[in-house]
Amino acid sequence: MRRTIAAAVAIAATLIGAAACSTGSNQPAQDPLNGEGKTIKVWLMVDAESSWKNVVEDANRRFTEKTKAQVKVEYQQWANRYTRLDTALAGSGAPDVVELGNTDMPKYVFDGAFAEINKSAFENASTWLRGLADPCTLDGKAYCVPYYAGARVLIYRTDLLQKSGLQPPKTYDELVAAADKLKADNASDKNFAAFYMPGAYWYAAMAWVYGEGGQIAAKSADGKWAGSLSQPNAQTGLQKWADLVKKYSKGDPTKDENDQDAIYAQGHAAFLYGNGWEQGAVQSQKKDPNDANSPMVDTAVKGKVASVAMPGAAAGQGMPTFLGGSAIAVTGVSKEKALAQEWVKIFTDTKSQEGLIAKGALPNATALLDRAAAVPGNEATAAAAKNSWFVPMAPKWADVESGNVLQQMLRDITTGKKTVADATTWADGEITRILNA
Repeated sequence: MRRTIAAAVAIAATLIGAAACSTGSNQPAQDPLNGEGKTIKVWLMVDAESSWKNVVEDANRRFTEKTKAQVKVEYQQWANRYTRLDTALAGSGAPDVVELGNTDMPKYVFDGAFAEINKSAFENASTWLRGLADPCTLDGKAYCVPYYAGARVLIYRTDLLQKSGLQPPKTYDELVAAADKLKADNASDKNFAAFYMPGAYWYAAMAWVYGEGGQIAAKSADGKWAGSLSQPNAQTGLQKWADLVKKYSKGDPTKDENDQDAIYAQGHAAFLYGNGWEQGAVQSQKKDPNDANSPMVDTAVKGKVASVAMPGAAAGQGMPTFLGGSAIAVTGVSKEKALAQEWVKIFTDTKSQEGLIAKGALPNATALLDRAAAVPGNEATAAAAKNSWFVPMAPKWADVESGNVLQQMLRDITTGKKTVADATTWADGEITRILNA
C-alpha cells in the first residue's frame, strides 16, 4: 500500500503540473485563495464532532468569508482510519485535509502522502509542542500541523498524602521520599503499592530515559540508525525507573498499562503515572468491564485523587512526557492545496485553539499552555505538556513497536532476568537491526 500511495501522489503531481502548463503563458495568474465555486473536503476524527463541533463550524465560517470556498467535513472513526485513508489516497475521493493521531503521522509522512506546508505561515509555529511537531517533520520540512494534545501526569491519593502529612511532590527526590513514607505508613496493607507502575509500561520508562538526557535511537550522518539505550544517560534513567518499579510497585512485573486504571481504582496504591483523563477513569469504572453497555459505578478512590505534572530533577522542571494527540495534514493528491492549507491555518490558529482549551483539550503550542492551565482540571496536563518527547522519526519505527522490543527489554529488567546493561545492549541490537532493515 505504501508504494501505491506514493505512486498516486506522484501521478497526481504530474497531472496537476501538466494541466498548469496547458493553460498557456498568456493566461492571467489566478489567486490560489479565490475559492469561489469550489469545495474542499476535510476528514476529522469523530472527537471533533462530539467535543468541539462549534470550533469546526467557526473555522469553516471564517474560511468561507475569506476565500468564498465551501467546506465539506466528514467525521471518521478511529477504528478504520488506516483502511479508509489508504483506499482513498490510492483511488478517488481522497480528502484535501485529514486528521490523524500524532503516532499515525510518520507512516504517511515517510510515504510521501502529504504535501509540504509553509510552517512560517502558521500561528504559534515557533512554539509547537515537540511531541506533536516531531511526527510532522522530515529532513527539516513540515508535512502536517499540530492540532491538540493530551499529556501524562502523576495521579495521587489526596487522602493518603494528607494522612501521612505529605504535600504533592515538586521534585523527583520529593516523590521518592513520599513513596518511602507512604510505603511505611501503609505496611499493614499487604497489597499496598506506594507507586503502581506496570513493568512493561514503555511510555513511562522512556520518560525516565529522556528525563536523564538519553534517547531511544539516533541517526548518524550517513543516514544509519543506532539504538542508544545502552548509552550512560539512558541507562541512568532506566535504572531509576527500574528501582522505582521493584521497590514501590506490586503485581505482575510483565504487565503493560492497559489495566492500571482498574487496579488503581481498587484503592491499594498511592501514586500512578497516567494520561490526564485517567484521573477520571480511576474514579468511575464499568460495573462489568466485559460489557460495553454496563453502567458506570464509583470506585474506592472516588473523590480522593488529584494530579500534578510528573516532577523532574528540580522544582518546576517536569519530567518529559509522551504526548498523545492529533495533527492535520494536506494530502498530496489534493487539487486545492492552497485552499486546504488556508483552512488548516484557520482551524489551528489561536482563536480555534482557545475554543479547544475551553472544551478541556490541550493546545498545540507551549505559548498557549498557560491559558489552558487556567481552565479547571487542565492545570497538571498543561504543565506536563511543556516538556515532551517523541519516538525516533525512522521509517521502520512501527516495526520496533510491533516487535515489542522495548516491552521485552523492560520485562527482562523488572523480572531480574537481565541487568539494565545487558537488557539495553540486547535492545539496541534489535532496534539497530530493525531500523536499518
